[in-house]
Amino acid sequence: MRLALTCGEPAGIGPEISLKAAVHPLPTAIIAIGDSDLLRQRATQFGIAVDVIDVSADNLPTSHNPGQLPVLSQAFPEPDCLGKPRIANAQALLDGLDRAVDGCRRQHFAAMVTAPLQKSIIADAGFAFSGHTEYLAARCDVTKPVMLLANRSLRVALATTHLPLRAVPDAITATNLDHTLDVLHDDLCDKFALAKPSIAVCGLNPHAGEGGHLGHEDDAVIQPAITRQRQRGRNVHGPYPADTIFNHAGKTADAILAMYHDQGLPVIKFAGFGDIVNITLGLPIIRTSVDHGSALDIAAHGTASETSLIEAIQQAAALAGCTNAQKR
Repeated sequence: MRLALTCGEPAGIGPEISLKAAVHPLPTAIIAIGDSDLLRQRATQFGIAVDVIDVSADNLPTSHNPGQLPVLSQAFPEPDCLGKPRIANAQALLDGLDRAVDGCRRQHFAAMVTAPLQKSIIADAGFAFSGHTEYLAARCDVTKPVMLLANRSLRVALATTHLPLRAVPDAITATNLDHTLDVLHDDLCDKFALAKPSIAVCGLNPHAGEGGHLGHEDDAVIQPAITRQRQRGRNVHGPYPADTIFNHAGKTADAILAMYHDQGLPVIKFAGFGDIVNITLGLPIIRTSVDHGSALDIAAHGTASETSLIEAIQQAAALAGCTNAQKR
């Protein structure tokens, strides 16, 4: 078994944490997709004891040797950019993602793991790019993926992802919620082996709408979606006020569905930043990622932690069926 690891934005910490992860014992082979010359330069600059080894699609390893990082090289036009992203590198970043997706779909890789990108640079280069999740969904011909963040005690999924806050209420529709709950339920069963997963659903408005006094979406849209799930025999309940769900229903639920990005993610990130894995549900491939961004402000310091990337590698391996990996 082997995993693809896209090394992310070359101006950020992605190459650094990819190298640092390779120092550790890992449950299966990881094949980095990135600029091998840049990786060697970063290893030397930051004193990371890793041998960067160029490989081809015909000689990919199937096990990991700590201290070695096999690389399918994806050269960047302007690799000397530490801390300062360059628009010229945007196409190569997307090409690397495409290479990983294609490798997964052709079963060369059991899953893909992504280090962080700088979304703004790709968008500024003229590509319609709001994030890994949306790009991978389009690449896999999936209409709507579901973002799930998980640590060892909590799973939080999102009904909407990278939207301006003013656009969120219009996106909370019956179709959206039905689809999101279906994907979340099915992947909790299929990928996480939960026989009858419990899902607690956040309200959109304060106090879950306070009976319509603080907004109509909770009663008119979210509650009927929950009812439809329950009529199908599923253990879905709510909507609960977002300010209390994590202290009450969330403690016993297998997953919490938040209505928007900054409703659910601050809580789980506060509970264990660095130990969280971003998992994309609803794709025909397995994809996991870190719980942080490209961290341009510390990219030149060599102090970035590889913890979340290692967790993402462990989770991808577990979801792909590697017996040496631990599933969350």
